Amino acid sequence: MEAKTLFDKIWDSHVVKNVEGGPNVLYIDRHFIHEVTSPVAFLGLKNRGLKVFRPDQTTATPDHNVPTINQELSIKDELSRNQVEMLEKNCKEHGITYHGLGTEGHGVVHIIGPEMGLTQPGMTIVCGDSHTSTHGAFGAIAFGIGTSEVEMVLASQCIMQPKPKKMKITVDGELSKGVTAKDIALYIISKISTSGGTGHFIEYAGSAITSLSMEGRMTLCNLSIESGARGGMIAPDETTINYIEGREFAPKDADWDKAVEYWKSLKTDEGAKFDTEYHFDAADIEPMITYGTNPGMGIGVTQSIPTGSDLEGTDKTTFLKSLKYMDYQPGEALKGKKVDYVFLGSCTNGRIEDFRAFADFVKGKKKAADINVWLVPGSKAVEKQILAEGLDKIFEEAGMALRQPGCSACLAMNDDKIPEGKYAVATSNRNFEGRQGPGARTMLASPLTAAAVAITGVVTDPRELM
Repeated sequence: MEAKTLFDKIWDSHVVKNVEGGPNVLYIDRHFIHEVTSPVAFLGLKNRGLKVFRPDQTTATPDHNVPTINQELSIKDELSRNQVEMLEKNCKEHGITYHGLGTEGHGVVHIIGPEMGLTQPGMTIVCGDSHTSTHGAFGAIAFGIGTSEVEMVLASQCIMQPKPKKMKITVDGELSKGVTAKDIALYIISKISTSGGTGHFIEYAGSAITSLSMEGRMTLCNLSIESGARGGMIAPDETTINYIEGREFAPKDADWDKAVEYWKSLKTDEGAKFDTEYHFDAADIEPMITYGTNPGMGIGVTQSIPTGSDLEGTDKTTFLKSLKYMDYQPGEALKGKKVDYVFLGSCTNGRIEDFRAFADFVKGKKKAADINVWLVPGSKAVEKQILAEGLDKIFEEAGMALRQPGCSACLAMNDDKIPEGKYAVATSNRNFEGRQGPGARTMLASPLTAAAVAITGVVTDPRELM
């Protein structure tokens, strides 16, 4: 038999039909929806006189537009309020499980799925959100889809998709002190660029990858989309299995044993071919930070912004335009630069491990006097754990306040916007112009780097305070 990649095994087993000269009709195991990309899809169903085909395989929660303070009050912004209310109404009408504001299951859509055990190895998972790639950390094929495709999945539990090419990224070796999964991701994107993964699905491998916790793996797979890839995945192992065991929707008893046996078979065969391969040494990675307006414009925190002398044409123009927006100069160091806001949260770094790392770093210290720190758990479950472990008390003593779950300052679709011209170190996933608010200037970094910045008020190498 032909040697197959992990991706091939899962994709091929979910193909319902091959369209000659066209895409595959792919069966979808789990569909996550939120308030932004679902209203038009539901309207399309209504106009066609259709019901949701398999509502039990769809899970909903509002996250993008929700406030992160005073969630018990009505949402002030009318558009946001309407979208959240419409999601609840549509879910009720179609029998879809809905995790509303304030409920135990509420949170960022890509955080609640794994928490509940809904995300499992071997699955196909979609959501009208590009960072659906997060779920690939479990050895699943997970990718974002558009609104018309959301409608297609709601109506048929299938989607039409061309099969992507396959890429393997291997990171071997031991990570240095202060280096996290976020730094691995930003390092990879800085090396292969924001278009390096275009048309591919990435499988991450190597000793540095398998050493990561599930939280770290989710962070890495979350950022796959920022290299242009359709998604990223990691073969399931004991770390994966231990994380899933006992969760609400994990298989039970005999079904558990059967599932584990299957999950253990989900790995790339020896000799399987990839269209593209990259190898990196973990020792070369240091804490990373971005200096420009896309996630590929990243450097080690001790390094200087590139001079751009090797760039030509539109690449040069884009580089200089980005630095002008950030008000930085080619060749200057970022370390020591003033920062106004720190944001810990999002589907990239809003899990309990991120808050533990941040709390451990700031314990016994005080935040810089002139910096705003927004600590936003990715779900009610994370918030509950933070409170149970007393992390909120550590934050309070450091002069920081915990907010409520939501996408928050990852994107300017709610009240948590960075003011124009201000600098924010964010643990989220995108630093595009205006991403965190009109004129906001975003630097992406890990929770450890963000914690160091919160204490000093300037771009700081976290290793110096560890």
